[in-house]
Amino acid sequence: MASKADYDSTQSNAYELFILFMTIFSLIIMVALLLPTLSKSTTQLLEIYDNAICILFLFDFGLRLKRAPSKRGYFIHGRGWLDLLGSIPSFSFFRYTALLRLARLSRVARISRLLRGKSKRELLKDVLDNRGRYAVFITLLAALVVLAVSAVMVLQFESKSSDANIKTGGQALWWAVVTITTVGYGDYYPVTPGGRLTATVVMFCGVGIIGSLASILASVLVPTPRVPDVSSDGQAALTDIQRSLTEIHRELAAIQRGGTDGPSAET
Repeated sequence: MASKADYDSTQSNAYELFILFMTIFSLIIMVALLLPTLSKSTTQLLEIYDNAICILFLFDFGLRLKRAPSKRGYFIHGRGWLDLLGSIPSFSFFRYTALLRLARLSRVARISRLLRGKSKRELLKDVLDNRGRYAVFITLLAALVVLAVSAVMVLQFESKSSDANIKTGGQALWWAVVTITTVGYGDYYPVTPGGRLTATVVMFCGVGIIGSLASILASVLVPTPRVPDVSSDGQAALTDIQRSLTEIHRELAAIQRGGTDGPSAET
């Protein structure tokens, strides 16, 4: 019978850390939605983020259910039912489903328990062995957080100005995308001091994120050098090559001696 730990460790550490930070980020969004000072457009944008994270968590639930040793065991003993409850989108008309977001605390507790069960040496070895995977997850997480936070902040700042041209969540998200990619079409731009300060931070973050994505893409396209095979078959192949080179060297030496002996014999 599979233990509870078996249902906790069906994914890699890098993936677990990514889901952990996304869960914490979703809980922060849930708290932000309760703030009375947010504008209506900012609240709508946060609801879009929340529903997008719900879709991500539904994918995570399906992946864990597929890889679990026992689907029934994961759903009941592994508390998969809490993962499912915390992944139900609200889509603005299922208001009471927002209360189910508290079920995500179970995901936080499970991943934290999994990481605490490993020593620092094991975690460090896993980071070094799978640094490419960690780099991908960290870069994606950084991009998502910067996009989400910057769009919310600039929308909140710009909503207080009558001269602003960023007035909806879609416009704020589009502005964040073109700014973080350092494209900057100029169709939407902040006019308030807070919005411009946010834009400055996003541009600096975008340079680092785009550079990281470029290096990751380069590492994928350029293959790493293969380590020579030192197995028994590889050793036998090396021995054959050395033997052939030795025979070629002997033949060349014999030809060279024959060439030097010929003229001296004639004289």
